[in-house]
Amino acid sequence: MKELTLLLRERWRVVVRLAAWSVLETGQTFLLGYALARALDEGFLSGRAGVGLGWLGVAGAAVVVGAFGTGRVYGGVAALVEPLRDRLVRRVVDRGVREADGGALSGLTQQVEIARDTFAGLVMVSRSFVFTTVGALVGLFSLAPLLLLVVAPPLAAGVALFVATLRPLARRQEEFLVADERLAAHLGAVCPGLRDITAAGAEEHVAADAGQRIDAEVRAARSLAHRGVLRVAALAVGGQLPIVLLLAAAPWLLARGVSAGALVGALAYVTQSLLPALQNLVHGLGTSGSRLAVVLRRLGPGEPPPTIAGTRVPPTAVPSDTPALVLSSLTFAYGPASDPVIKDLDLTVPRGTRLAVVGPSGIGKSTLTGLIAGLLEPRHGTVRLCGHPVPGHTASALRVLIPQEAYVFGGTFEENLTHLRPDPVPGAELLAAAEAIGLATLLERLGGPSARLDPAALSAGERQLIALTRAYLSYASVVLLDEATCHLDPEAEERAERAFAERPGTTLVVVAHRISSALRADRVLVMDGRRTEYGDHDELLRRSALYRDLVGTWSPTTPAPSGAASVPVPVPARRPSSDPALPLRYPDGVDPVACPGLPRDGGHVVAHGAVGQMETSGDLRDGGAPGGE
Repeated sequence: MKELTLLLRERWRVVVRLAAWSVLETGQTFLLGYALARALDEGFLSGRAGVGLGWLGVAGAAVVVGAFGTGRVYGGVAALVEPLRDRLVRRVVDRGVREADGGALSGLTQQVEIARDTFAGLVMVSRSFVFTTVGALVGLFSLAPLLLLVVAPPLAAGVALFVATLRPLARRQEEFLVADERLAAHLGAVCPGLRDITAAGAEEHVAADAGQRIDAEVRAARSLAHRGVLRVAALAVGGQLPIVLLLAAAPWLLARGVSAGALVGALAYVTQSLLPALQNLVHGLGTSGSRLAVVLRRLGPGEPPPTIAGTRVPPTAVPSDTPALVLSSLTFAYGPASDPVIKDLDLTVPRGTRLAVVGPSGIGKSTLTGLIAGLLEPRHGTVRLCGHPVPGHTASALRVLIPQEAYVFGGTFEENLTHLRPDPVPGAELLAAAEAIGLATLLERLGGPSARLDPAALSAGERQLIALTRAYLSYASVVLLDEATCHLDPEAEERAERAFAERPGTTLVVVAHRISSALRADRVLVMDGRRTEYGDHDELLRRSALYRDLVGTWSPTTPAPSGAASVPVPVPARRPSSDPALPLRYPDGVDPVACPGLPRDGGHVVAHGAVGQMETSGDLRDGGAPGGE
């Protein structure tokens, strides 16, 4: 409910206007019973029909004025409700995109609309009950104070009984929504695969599984309905018992000076004002209020991470000796009958480490980042981020994943860069982040943080710089770069990686596409199918044949970080490099591969121009046969 409190504080002027129109609307409540009592006592019962009709005319005019106030009340309610709906829609979409949350479908299509409708109903019924009750009680007191002794106690008892039922009702409501989310997530997974289900003959199994979830939702709905009995009891005590008591106590009241008109006016107050207001409160707040509390709690983001003097603070306090990443017996395959892409992988990465993940294309490097981020679920084993299990909301808040194809949406520069921050970002911090990553030049050229972006007009490298700065401004302490710098030149890539390495408390995991990333890393993970090697650059050169091949394929001489000389990579003679090819000297445009003899080398040739003739053995330097290559 903190969300509602914050909204009401921000829009307090709307609340004041709504209260003013409510006073005008419920003024008829007071005049209804009071004018009726005066019309009887001073008019019709006294033989003065004109006076009686005059008082009835006053009551009729009050109804017209109240209707005018009601029209203005709806405008005020809309000014409160629609901003809440907009906030919740943005939050659900953000969570669904960022965390791949399967419950986002139910949240967007049902829970947000529940929140919108129930908040509107909550404002209407609670406002109406408060102002109507005050008007009726003031009217009863003005007619005869004794009337309050008859009406007020059962009314208070009924309201108290109703309030006592709200918390159990909220629990039943949450159980129903959880069951609905699980059913929606299950059907979302089943419906796209109906052809496969039919082909595999699994209709009965899938139908039984779906039936269990449907039955669970039905049971939750029935339990929720059973709580309606207590609401009926509260309504009977607070709204209908006062009518019985007024009729039963009529002789006693008349004997103590209460006029007949006052007694009729009291009955009008109860039957025409208090009883309908209590009915609306019980049926509206009893259902809508509990649903709203549950929905807001389920859609709520939790407390935003704190900041101290503009310094980034992780969203969850993590002991300094807790590893940033722990993989235990991690196994993953893309199907129940498929061979594992990753098998029994154990890995511990201390906090603040820069880890490079290397390996041949298609070996599972992106799969590994998906498992760490919680976008994929392992077949066996566990993943823990800063001590928290993956997947999980806490772990999700601790990491950010940037894929190879960076996402930029239509909007301002600032909206794109601060997308992962729940709180406003100071301008100085935003500019400092852009400078650190290397985005400052583009930011200035396009017009600054308030400039609107056209994603189609940006190059792939520019989109990557925007995504990198967005991640840098987030509160995530574990940054996963899945070839997120592949469209940048080596200098820009080095600058971005260095910015994250110097970012306080950051652990960087880079799926590398240049050997320079591995050279800059503290540790390197070499993926080779089910086998992996883990160590620093020099260690892996000594003991990993695959790493030596990868190093040789990338470059025989690798640029070192800026300001240092190039670093020659020691490649053993038995594993020669194939890059670059020999000088292009043959007029037919075909050259032999340098240093033949690499694993799986079949005497390949490299064509660097149009080939207009069939090649023969004489075209190869060694004079041998092409071997069908």
